[in-house]
Parts: sequence; structure tokens; C-alpha cells
Amino acid sequence: MTATLDMTIRDIVANDFRAAAVFQRHGIDFCCKGNRSIEEACRNSAVTAERVLQEVTDATSTPAAGGPRFNSWDLGTLATYIVANHHAFVKQAIPALLAHTRKIASVHGGTHPELAEVAALIEGVAEEMSSHMMKEEDILFPYITGLALASRGEGGSPSAPFGTVRNPIRMMEMEHESVGDAMARIRLLTAGYRIPEDACTTYRVCVQELEAFERDLYEHVHLENNILFPKAARLEAEIR
Repeated sequence: MTATLDMTIRDIVANDFRAAAVFQRHGIDFCCKGNRSIEEACRNSAVTAERVLQEVTDATSTPAAGGPRFNSWDLGTLATYIVANHHAFVKQAIPALLAHTRKIASVHGGTHPELAEVAALIEGVAEEMSSHMMKEEDILFPYITGLALASRGEGGSPSAPFGTVRNPIRMMEMEHESVGDAMARIRLLTAGYRIPEDACTTYRVCVQELEAFERDLYEHVHLENNILFPKAARLEAEIR
């Protein structure tokens, strides 16, 4: 698929994740705000839509090597992958982030007062992600997996206590945006995850952990907002 100016960023990245690096380089949100065209995203930007499109074309012009083609996966398989990889990463990363952000705010807060806000933001992210992932694992993802099975004739259409899958999807996307905004604020507070000269070892490790968490969050949200959720909504409509 050749990218065009009027295609949504969501569809471009879903087709080839290499395009994500271009959007990220220009500060264009391809996860929570991916349902807009390149032209719309660049309207109030310093970079032109034509330049971004050319960079996307350059980045995706050669055959992709090795990486998973998530857009072609069965929805049940994709949901399982998200839980096993991204949910597992968040659950492992959060305790260390909480401990380390609290510690460096306490030790270095006098010279780096922004660290208190960083610690508070991570508290909020931890709370929101814990609830968010539980709702996905216990309710939304099993329903999506049921849709995938029904589409192959391996069971009837699953019951939907929430009416339509679009309702919990809307809530999950709002929560994605909330967490994404918190991480964007942390990136701003830390000057792009810059490690100051007076940073101790814990401070250095913590900044690296924050950056890794944001990087994983981008792919995590991309897989859900841009691939899993739109396909689940279309599949539900077809089955019903």
C-alpha cells in the first residue's frame, strides 16, 4: 500500500510500522491521534505534509525484513500477543518506576523540582494502567477473541454486556490518551529524557526506564488503537 496525503496516519502505520519512526521524529502522534490524515497533522506544524509523506515513502519503500506483520494477524492472536508482551512489560516496569521516581524526587528534588511532578504523574499512570489492563484482559479481549472464533465458525457470536464493542473501545482509547498525555508531560519535564550531570546511578537508570516505558507504550497503543480495535469493530458489524 502506497501512503497518500489523505490516508489516516492510523492506516499508514498499521500497514507498515516503519512509518511510525517518521511521525515520531516530527512529533506527530500516531497512536492516540492517529485517526487523521498527514495533511491534518501537519496543518499547524513546522514541517510540511509533503515532506513527511516523502519521508514515509522513503522509509517504507523497501520490503520489510523480519518483523511481525501485525496487520495480518488473527485478532485473538494479536490480543494474546499484547497481553503477553506489552501488558507483561507494564506490570514488570511499574514497581521499579514508582520506587525510582519517588526516590529521585526525594533525593534530588531540591535541585530538580520537576521530579516531584514526574513522580506524581507516574503514580497516576500506574493506577490508570492497572485498571485499564484488567478491563482489557477480563472483558474486552475475551469478547474480541470470541468474535474471531465466531468469524471462523468456531462458536456463536459472544454476548456483549456493553451493547457494542465500540463502547469499551471508546473508553480504552480515552484512557490511552490520558496516559499518553502524562508521558508527553514527563518527556517535557525531563527535557526529552536528558540525564543531568549531577545525576546519581538511580537517577540515570530511572530516566532510561521512563524512556523505555514511553517507547513501549507507543507500540502498545498503536497495536490496539490502529489495528485491534478498528478490526474488532468491523468484525462485530459483519457478524451481527
